[in-house]
Amino acid sequence: MAKILIVDDSPSQLVSLTRLVEKLGHKTVTAVDGSAGVAAAKRETPDLILMDVVMPNLNGFQATRTLSKDPTTSHIPVILVTTKDQNTDRIWGLRQGAKAYVTKPVNEAELTLAIGNLLTAA
Repeated sequence: MAKILIVDDSPSQLVSLTRLVEKLGHKTVTAVDGSAGVAAAKRETPDLILMDVVMPNLNGFQATRTLSKDPTTSHIPVILVTTKDQNTDRIWGLRQGAKAYVTKPVNEAELTLAIGNLLTAA
């Protein structure tokens, strides 16, 4: 069982992602924006992070870059889970340090596969 941090400013997305992750048998921790997500990652040291992009305070690209450059959190894989579906967004997200990019509405099988691949690789 892994600990997965879910960072999203939408209460409904937090609930649906939490249900999916817990259905897979993992423990969840949540945060409601990028700043809170960075703080939670440092405090909780999760095994994986699901990160929204469009959020107040610190967006998901900025939060992912912050986490990937910090020696205490750089080992934690980040999956960006976002409505931003352009190829340029995907490339930019991966350049910020994300290990996978999944667009909303979330395809459960695609996200499950990405989570499984990254937890296995860790």
